[in-house]
Amino acid sequence: MKHYSFEEWLQYVNDEVNENTKEELENHLYSCDQCLDQYLIAVEASESSLPILSDISDFTDLVMAEVSKQKPVVPDTVRNLNTMSMVPSVPDTKMTNMKKKPFYQQAVFHYLLAAAATLLLTFSGVFQSLAAYANSIEKPQIQEKKPSVTEGVINKTFAWMDSLEKKEANKK
Repeated sequence: MKHYSFEEWLQYVNDEVNENTKEELENHLYSCDQCLDQYLIAVEASESSLPILSDISDFTDLVMAEVSKQKPVVPDTVRNLNTMSMVPSVPDTKMTNMKKKPFYQQAVFHYLLAAAATLLLTFSGVFQSLAAYANSIEKPQIQEKKPSVTEGVINKTFAWMDSLEKKEANKK
């Protein structure tokens, strides 16, 4: 990436460059932080040569009046999407010549379709049967628990040991 010197940025600030160079420098500022710092230093250096505004609020009002006269134009897909231009407001012939969308392509149609489907499913009982099915799955199935072989052996061993202890207790 090519970086521009402080002198080049100073010439840009003082408006001493041609239009092609000006556009190139402006586009470069979007992608290079180092040159942006140089540009800001050049603006500060030439700040004393800028005109002094006697009435700041009047200047602001004039700028805002000019801005309100202009409207942003969305760039065509053929042009670079990063560039936006401001043009004076003119009647947009594209919008007036454009066909209105069919009803089935509008958002209202989709909302109505969703509402109708919801009402149909509600009144037909689909949601109720779905809820009953979910409840049946959620409840655990009650089954007799059969002890495992290991548990049976352990239980018989403890029973045998308890019987031995009782016999010993009866002998005493």
